[in-house]
Amino acid sequence: MTSQTTVDTTGPGDKAPAAPSEATPAAGLRGHPWLTLLTVAVGVMMVALDGTIVAIANPAIRDDLHATFADVQWITNAYFLALAVTLITAGKLGDRFGHRQTFLIGVTGFAAASGAIGLSHSIAAVVTFRVFQGLFGALLMPAALGLLRATFPAEKLNMAIGIWGMVIGASTAGGPILGGVLVQHVNWQSVFFINVPVGVLALVLGALILLDHRAKNAPRSFDLPGIVLLSGAMFCLVWALIKAPTWGWGDGMTWAFLAASVLLFGLFAFWETKVAEPLIPLGLFRSVPLSAGVVLMVLMAIAFMGGLFFVTFYLQKVHGMSPVDAGLHLLPLTGMMIVGSPLAGAAITRLGPRIPLAGGMAVTAVAMYGMSTLEAGTGSAVMSIWFALLGLGLAPVMVGATEVIVGNAPMELSGVAGGLQQAAMQIGGSLGTAVLGAVMASKVDSDLPGNWTGAGLPKLTPAQLDQASEAVQVGVAPVPQGTPEPIAAKITQVAHDTFISGMSLASLVAAGVAAVAVLVALLTKRGANAEAGAGVGHI
Repeated sequence: MTSQTTVDTTGPGDKAPAAPSEATPAAGLRGHPWLTLLTVAVGVMMVALDGTIVAIANPAIRDDLHATFADVQWITNAYFLALAVTLITAGKLGDRFGHRQTFLIGVTGFAAASGAIGLSHSIAAVVTFRVFQGLFGALLMPAALGLLRATFPAEKLNMAIGIWGMVIGASTAGGPILGGVLVQHVNWQSVFFINVPVGVLALVLGALILLDHRAKNAPRSFDLPGIVLLSGAMFCLVWALIKAPTWGWGDGMTWAFLAASVLLFGLFAFWETKVAEPLIPLGLFRSVPLSAGVVLMVLMAIAFMGGLFFVTFYLQKVHGMSPVDAGLHLLPLTGMMIVGSPLAGAAITRLGPRIPLAGGMAVTAVAMYGMSTLEAGTGSAVMSIWFALLGLGLAPVMVGATEVIVGNAPMELSGVAGGLQQAAMQIGGSLGTAVLGAVMASKVDSDLPGNWTGAGLPKLTPAQLDQASEAVQVGVAPVPQGTPEPIAAKITQVAHDTFISGMSLASLVAAGVAAVAVLVALLTKRGANAEAGAGVGHI
């Protein structure tokens, strides 16, 4: 029989959050807050690691399964689409059926899908099971936040979210290192097989430790039209962002999908005002801190994910590092997130989120400005300073924005709030890659012809120039086979200089986004409903 705790909560506008009612004290291991944190951290680690570890395996998958470049793109896009589109709906499922059950189903499905990918012998099978990974990952992530919210009291929730954010940050940044080791010394299948034992561990821990928490006024029905409208709107938005680099930002298809997204979001908002139990009660957004937290998460992800996208190419293509070496050079970023996240949680508990969040985004802006100064000959020590500063700035934002979103939502909507937090991060990351990618492409297209001619290289046809530009945008020197060494050296110099000019401009744009986020952070405050889930278990 499932253990269950029923909690009555107040709405977002109430000044005094309700204390837990009818709370059943946890017996033994079940419901222990810190063991609950350990359990959800294992599951979240599996999903966060998968977001970056697969990128290292893509070339090996392409060679082994004889896939095209477009096929390999779908390995990433299929996962991201499934995850981003279903996160909020998955959070609602947790609110309706219990976060414990949703988490366990998510862990089981994610591990099973991972094992199936490792056993796949065709690119179609890999892409199909990546979709299932995304769907089950969407069940797991909001449920983890819902469990933390319901288990920890307000004075310890920030520390718990800090450790949770540390796990996500460390797993995301550590993915390329682990992926490089596995692909280089085992095979690409091991990148997916590693999720199976991790998933089994999370499942066993979850079955033994997790306590089900449900609010008295949890939703009793499903807003199916709302789910369809929101899923359609999210799909059109994410699809437009994914395809914009290929189609072009001025292409009619890009704008058609963006327009469809706006229309569907509008219809969704209208429908939510008419239905008795909406998927996302729009009253949530009357909370200025919650709305600011969502916007802040988007802006943070734009600056972080968009900026980091080019750094990996910079390290591997300009500096010629292996994937493992590139990952090791990012350890200062990972290390500062690991150290900074729990410290940020303690600071937010003591000071409230406003000062740490604004300070974190200011530090992030400075770090992105510093990254705009990187050159082809920049040494590891200088790079490490900017990477460490970036990790130090991101830590309080990852923790504080999450607490602001989840803590300002009523307990019965903690899953939806968790879905909002994750969806904001996914959309922000996609926006960052797409928008900063467009900035990079524009700068390269503008500078490459002049730099090429200025170096005295043979004139290129328009088609050759387009091909060269595409290569330079990812740091690759377009040196034709058989090119004499002196000419090859000139081409490489021009390619790297042009790439760095584009990366510099993209980093400056990311710094500007982070600066805007400082102002948004000033609108945040401590979660008004954070105490609603407290009081269960052993602290």
